Amino acid sequence: MWDVRAAYLQYDYVELVTRAGGVPVLLPPPGPTTDDEAVASVLDRVDALVLAGGRDVDARRYDAEPHPTAEPPATDRDGWELALTRQALDRGTPLLGICRGAQVLTVALGGTLLQHVPDVPGAHDHKLGPGRFASHTVRTVAGSRVAGALGADATVHCYHHQAVGRLPEGLRASAHAEDGVVEGVELDGEGFAVGVQWHPEQTLDDVRLMESLVRSARERLAAKDTDTDTSKEKV
Repeated sequence: MWDVRAAYLQYDYVELVTRAGGVPVLLPPPGPTTDDEAVASVLDRVDALVLAGGRDVDARRYDAEPHPTAEPPATDRDGWELALTRQALDRGTPLLGICRGAQVLTVALGGTLLQHVPDVPGAHDHKLGPGRFASHTVRTVAGSRVAGALGADATVHCYHHQAVGRLPEGLRASAHAEDGVVEGVELDGEGFAVGVQWHPEQTLDDVRLMESLVRSARERLAAKDTDTDTSKEKV
């Protein structure tokens, strides 16, 4: 009886958000078409957006042909998350992309992806096999939000065969693996829009990156409340 379509999310993500002080809300794609009003309605009701890991982004979303190793596209999810991301960026909603989520952020802004990291000369393993995460050190870029949360380097858990390729305007690399593959990206400016290729939910004793997102959301909410109070005083 449970062999049915389901909106599924690994519980590690729920724990990661909760331990960082947030309240998680699952936002599954509502259907095969993306309604801008539906996206706006969702973003009116949340304080931040987390883009979870998952299946490869369809290469046709950035005008490329899918690599032979690419997974079948999750068309509904691609359309929904790209629309959520673009509107969130327009609104200044704090955003954290995890693995696939970093790739969605890149594509939403007009960038491209490396479709198969093992094809890159000198690249290390970024996953060890089905269900087996690779562990390696990433070096953060000084002055970045990722560096502010994690310091100069961190040991992370990765599970991806695709990665950020050409960075779009306004998005910069904020962390690299030892083989040079981009492991973190973030938007220029004051807003919080960060993507990481690794899986912080795999290490629930280190929630610093998610805490940064929650803190940014609280600061933005407090600023909005202050602006509202000021407007009332003027009236």
